[in-house]
Amino acid sequence: MSRAWPVALRPYVHSYAGYWEEAATPFRVRIVPTGRAVVLISLGEPFAQVHRLSEHGPAVRVVGSLIAGLEDGPRIADHPGGQEAIRLELTPLGAYRLFALPMRELTNTVVELTDVLGPRAGELVERLSHARDWAERFDLLDAALLGRLGEGPAPAHEVAHAWQLLERSGGTIPVARIAQEIGWSHGYLVRKFTQQIGLTPKMSGRVLRFHRAIGLMARGAVDLSALTATCGFYDQAHLNREFRALAAITPGQIVAARVTEGAVPL
Repeated sequence: MSRAWPVALRPYVHSYAGYWEEAATPFRVRIVPTGRAVVLISLGEPFAQVHRLSEHGPAVRVVGSLIAGLEDGPRIADHPGGQEAIRLELTPLGAYRLFALPMRELTNTVVELTDVLGPRAGELVERLSHARDWAERFDLLDAALLGRLGEGPAPAHEVAHAWQLLERSGGTIPVARIAQEIGWSHGYLVRKFTQQIGLTPKMSGRVLRFHRAIGLMARGAVDLSALTATCGFYDQAHLNREFRALAAITPGQIVAARVTEGAVPL
């Protein structure tokens, strides 16, 4: 269930939707990088655990609603089934304004919603849970987002422009050219960009190229030679290496799976 969100939110919110499961079936998914931050407001059963494939310690156990920062690698999520939730995908600069903290603190991290947004977020979840219908839920959500974004820090104009250059190019523009266009040194660009976006400009470019490639695959573009050229990879070997590095999966496995919102069923 979704609807158009207010014009004032459109630079910051990439998508939001409410969803639920009629049957409580346990599942596991691989979450792959998308270049966006995620807020999941749990109105039913929460995820049982979430962990990165590169981590060898105990999985992060999430007992309620969560925030996931930008990722540069895959994450596995287990759910017991019986989901009812609202899922928001935020642009990096939207997340910076909404969360009001350096985005690098959330990179490759999943945390409870209230740990970042405070007790008012818990109150919002309660109100959403008791709302009469989805229209009322979205009204409450829009009001909360508009209020929070209005209070949040404005990103640097140069960082916003740098992100736009990367996004419009599908991650193919060289970082040196970005620094030249915005008038910053390479080192200063990397520091400010990483603080407000969460990933370095170079890593952001890699994630955007990867995300564009899997998006084309999901729409039926399976000619890997053409895909390699379209998305800015050097050759097919480079494409394969990036898929393994960013998602621990092959392009063929992506084609065979039904990828939904950055999630690959396992």
